[in-house]
Amino acid sequence: TAASSLTSGEVMLLENTRFYNGETKNDEELAAGLGKLADYFVMDAFGTAHRAHSSTAGVTKHMELNAAGYLMEKELKYLQGAVDEPNRPMMAIVGGAKVSTKIPVIESLLEKCDTILIGGGMIFTFYKAMGYDIGASLVEEEMVELADTLMKKAEEKGVKLILPTDVVLADSFDNSANTAIAKVTDISGDWRGLDIGPDTIEMFGKEIDEANTIVWNGPMGVFEMSNFAAGTNTIAEMLATATETRGAVTIVGGGDSVAAINQAGLGDKVSHISTGGGASLELLEGKELPGVAALTEV
Repeated sequence: TAASSLTSGEVMLLENTRFYNGETKNDEELAAGLGKLADYFVMDAFGTAHRAHSSTAGVTKHMELNAAGYLMEKELKYLQGAVDEPNRPMMAIVGGAKVSTKIPVIESLLEKCDTILIGGGMIFTFYKAMGYDIGASLVEEEMVELADTLMKKAEEKGVKLILPTDVVLADSFDNSANTAIAKVTDISGDWRGLDIGPDTIEMFGKEIDEANTIVWNGPMGVFEMSNFAAGTNTIAEMLATATETRGAVTIVGGGDSVAAINQAGLGDKVSHISTGGGASLELLEGKELPGVAALTEV
């Protein structure tokens, strides 16, 4: 076969395993077929480590030794390190449009963090739970009760869960919309919040200054539109400064926040940018990742 005729320094590249129906079902036959190609397996695809697939988990049963690659090692060092042995105070900055996708990670972070800053569209579900008028802002009605529960849990645990005090409002979902800055208690009518406001940026900055380990997942506003990117861009700058000036450990995970920090040109100024969206969230939730669990313990 092609694999057995390889000489030193040669590489054989396989086609995308997703072309095979059995890949995502962790098909034993496919895993065994992959296993015939080598004696040793190096897992370096952290972004798929949360999936038990033939090429990430099944194949390991047919190898003599299964090792983590350098990227995987770095991801585990930072993300598991942040979860298991953070240099305190530890902070999480959680943003994004929907609270529903972040609930498990917020619940898990309540067990580990000293402070959690919340931004992005999800803040309005929390304000709804507090009885505020949110105008035309995004809200997940079915999550209002859960948002209330999260705030109560944070209070019980003595974790500072901090919501913005002001927002940038727009009269339509458009970069050229009319805008205004308002306190979160003063939103009404057709106005919708699309970014955190200047007072909040300043308040968040003071909190970031106190933290030694910071995990950021999710933007603070609609950063794809330049008029609503200030919150996200400034948080990116604050994290870069925290690492550069005082050695804080700053970890950025999740597609949107990675895009945001790269857009700000600060990707190389933070401690670690995670390559996994779902994988980094699940690791922060304290879940075991099948692609990691399958590696040989040495």
